[in-house]
Amino acid sequence: MSHRPARAGTPRASGHLTDQVFTLPNLISFARLLGVPLFLYLLLVARADVAAIVVLAIGGTTDWVDGWVARRLGQVSRLGELLDPLADRLYILATLVAFTVREVVPWQFTVALLARELLLLGSLGALRRHGYGPPPVHFVGKTATFLLLTAFPILLLATAVPATATSAIGWSLAWWGLTLYWVAGAMYVVQAGRLVRAAVAR
Repeated sequence: MSHRPARAGTPRASGHLTDQVFTLPNLISFARLLGVPLFLYLLLVARADVAAIVVLAIGGTTDWVDGWVARRLGQVSRLGELLDPLADRLYILATLVAFTVREVVPWQFTVALLARELLLLGSLGALRRHGYGPPPVHFVGKTATFLLLTAFPILLLATAVPATATSAIGWSLAWWGLTLYWVAGAMYVVQAGRLVRAAVAR
């Protein structure tokens, strides 16, 4: 967690950040972002479900690649720390909207995920008012994102091959992902609350 004065005991996303923009991990994140409108076009306009599954699967399975490359090459950047979670959220939100329109997932599942995002937006607003940046991504949130981005292409595949175990596998991953997504959200809120209380007490 970053804020204006670097005080001891304040959690940070990483030890060393660069201001570089055109790094390999950032380019990977940009490519993932470009996959979002392509996926929406393939699923909602072209109705090319197989191609949409491929784009979604690539976007989901490469979720960890940009972060791994950044750490491996020593190219952890401020832009990268914003792009990675942004790409994750856009993939999840875009997929939810498209899947709800196509009736791949029920609207209740979509509402449950969107409610978590609204909760996080409120926490981010409170943090910014006290000079803090967005919270660093932790393993629970990354695991939840991985489960959801793995479940979505499987659920879409299940619509093409009904009466198989595909749907059961997809929904198992989706419900676990939703549960961990909320657990991660609660952890962010608790962390944000502690920082806000500390800022108010100063």
